[in-house]
Amino acid sequence: MRILLPAVLIILWVAGGAIGGPYFGKVSEVSTNNQISYLPASADATKVAAALPGFSESDAIPAVLVFARDSVLSEADRALISERAAAIKDTKGISETPSPAIFSEDGKAATVFVPIDSADASDTVSALRTTLSKDLPSGLSAYVTGPAGFTTDLVGAFAGIDGLLLLVALAAVFVILVIVYRSPLLPILVLAASMFALCTALLTVWWLAKANIVLLNGQVQGILFILVIGAATDYALLYVSRYREALRDHQSRWDATMVALRGSIEPILASGGTVIAGLLCLLLSDLNNNRALGPVAAIGILFSVLSALTFLPALLLMSGRVAFWPRNTRFGSAHPVLAGPDARGWWPKVGRAVTKRPRLIWIGCTVVLLAAWVGIPHLNATGVPQSALVLNESPARDGQKVLAEHFPGGSGSPIQVLAPTARAAEVIETLTKNDGLGQVQALASASPSGTAAATVQNGTAVFTAPGNPAAPNTVEATVSDGHILLQATLNAEPDSDAAEKLVRDLRTELDGGNDPVRVGGTTATAIDTNDAATHDRNLIIPIVLVVILLILMLLLRSILAPIILIATVVLSFGTALGVSAWVFDGVFKFPGAEPAVPLYGFVFLVALGIDYNIFLMTRVREESKRFGTRPGILRGLSVTGGVITSAGIVLAATFAALGVIPILFLAQIAFIVAFGVLLDTLIVRSLLVPALAYDIGPKIWWPSKLSREPSPREVTE
Repeated sequence: MRILLPAVLIILWVAGGAIGGPYFGKVSEVSTNNQISYLPASADATKVAAALPGFSESDAIPAVLVFARDSVLSEADRALISERAAAIKDTKGISETPSPAIFSEDGKAATVFVPIDSADASDTVSALRTTLSKDLPSGLSAYVTGPAGFTTDLVGAFAGIDGLLLLVALAAVFVILVIVYRSPLLPILVLAASMFALCTALLTVWWLAKANIVLLNGQVQGILFILVIGAATDYALLYVSRYREALRDHQSRWDATMVALRGSIEPILASGGTVIAGLLCLLLSDLNNNRALGPVAAIGILFSVLSALTFLPALLLMSGRVAFWPRNTRFGSAHPVLAGPDARGWWPKVGRAVTKRPRLIWIGCTVVLLAAWVGIPHLNATGVPQSALVLNESPARDGQKVLAEHFPGGSGSPIQVLAPTARAAEVIETLTKNDGLGQVQALASASPSGTAAATVQNGTAVFTAPGNPAAPNTVEATVSDGHILLQATLNAEPDSDAAEKLVRDLRTELDGGNDPVRVGGTTATAIDTNDAATHDRNLIIPIVLVVILLILMLLLRSILAPIILIATVVLSFGTALGVSAWVFDGVFKFPGAEPAVPLYGFVFLVALGIDYNIFLMTRVREESKRFGTRPGILRGLSVTGGVITSAGIVLAATFAALGVIPILFLAQIAFIVAFGVLLDTLIVRSLLVPALAYDIGPKIWWPSKLSREPSPREVTE
């Protein structure tokens, strides 16, 4: 049994990892980066997008080809542009005939509108960029922008998740583990436990996404990878610490394993359960992207916990003391002195400093941390333009800038208005009189020119016959489920503040109660995303606090201690947010942040940051039962200090690795969480919590029996 059970566990985990490993290359088959899919079903932009198939059988994404030079286009330029526009129609992925070239009034630029199949958008845009830029005359530039162009750039930015992100994260963790353990084998075993946890979690998530039970995209995928590696390593560090202690007291590796499991199972389950509970609160989100992260990340944490409590113990049981070589773990070797004047090492020194001036230390730490809160108002978390989402080179962003210089800024990304037929005339009049809009068109089922768009005249879709502009052909607009669909070109860029204000004003002006007019399109999608994210942030943060507080009360059998622990983590979160605001604005010059950034930062910092307080206070409670609260605090700090610090550095390094993916949201989350975790590890858990608990004394456990009946050995050192 002592050989069979660990062998079976190892075989099961290896099999799961072997099956799940190849799925790293298959994530794109079940993931989407379509922003519409993030929105709640009740959002106007979602309802407009859902109605589109009723007006067109195509699910094409528009791409805008832009040609420009600093001077007026020559006749040769115009001929070349027209030739290229005609030649691309056979490119794979182009679903309909591209429009003819449209030349700007200043004569310096031209655009071509190209419908692209959504399934092949990235490949098609890449092919178009290669074709258009080939052998261009000197001074003439070509771009592919519009929704298809920005989607392609976003997909390209996420391309490094399977390779670069994992490589950087694993390399950082491996280096830290080698430094911590000074052992050649142990870091490999710990990393193996983390990687097999990730493989099995990915296998599970992939099939759930395949069955449309969860939503998977590049953002969720990147966070899943980092979260599993960081959390699984943290839990492994705690178990390894307990196992090394047990090997000194027990000659049998099996006995040492059982003792280590008994000592680590409660804090690991409590820590994992706290994180899972916090993540599952995201299921209350309106935003599908937030709701998707909850169960996906919770699955990752679940496998991290299972790996730390089954796979790693089995590996260490088989390896025995060899895993720690060349460090001494001989049976009967002395444990380090944890407290008192004979204690040696950094953490006993910290403990002695806490005993001398506990109140000064915790008040000083609180004041320093609160000082950084003044930066929070500078965090502009109201949303960012679509063009700012990608941090590195973005051809679509460059093309959009050129497009806005020569054409209405919203060309290629019109607003879409879904109007009941009974209100068609009213809506058309409102749109045509709006100074912020250019051409207004209605989608129609047939037209002489073969397009699906027509200029609206007197409430009717009118097409101009090819070659005879003076003789228009009148065609009624398509009606689907009692609605018509209108498109209007924005004069401002679709991701600008002016475009956002125009859409919001239109929604207010067209508000019709039981007979609503819905405004969708690129700008509306961004607005609805930001509004839903703001709602989620205001709803979920208080709920996460309450859930984690209740879990801590059950774990520590106390009311006061959990309240204090939650307060300290919230304090460090505010500090991390304030410092991040200064760094984002003053150092990186970011254009702002999405509303979900504070929410994600809060969920990860509070759920993960509380882990270190759980690791500390569960050990303090254990020691307090034997030695009294104040000596228990010093002993708990000494025995967990190195483990928790190592765990914090590992988690900070793994989240910092998210910064290699050039996506604004991930870069901001990487900094906030990495910095916040280091604050929790090095200041809150090392100084603030021990000093505050020491100052309060046994009452920290109120109202449990431990607060009323302290050990006779309770002393104030």
